[in-house]
Amino acid sequence: MYTIGQVSEMFQLPISTLRYYDKEGLFPNLERQSGRRLFSEDEIESLRVIECLKASGLEIKDIKLFMEWCVEGSSTYAKRKALFEARKAAVEEEMIELQKTLDLLKYKCWYYETAIQDGNEDRINRMLPDNLPPAIQALYNNGHR
Repeated sequence: MYTIGQVSEMFQLPISTLRYYDKEGLFPNLERQSGRRLFSEDEIESLRVIECLKASGLEIKDIKLFMEWCVEGSSTYAKRKALFEARKAAVEEEMIELQKTLDLLKYKCWYYETAIQDGNEDRINRMLPDNLPPAIQALYNNGHR
């Protein structure tokens, strides 16, 4: 069993966030001893899932619904799987967009490094849009699509 302070430290979350999650019913079986919250391995795993869903962009009200489905049991497996499939798709789409952003940033770093070395942008402009070095061309193409 873990105290709220220990869980706060483990997950780098403020104690107030853990109290809020508890108040919202995200830990339905949380034990209390003399008014102190005690987190079992079940709550620790629930918190991992809560933080994963939150990081995927799911709102607390929807995470609460997911936790309610967990309490309902096996009849909600299909709903839970569908939720994770939807979050996975959303995260994959976000990763594609982030990769596009990262590629454009990498391209611009190369661009300005080259411009600094040359003292101007003339050579780069002669290479644009289709005659860049292969690795840089791939960054440029992905960053500009």
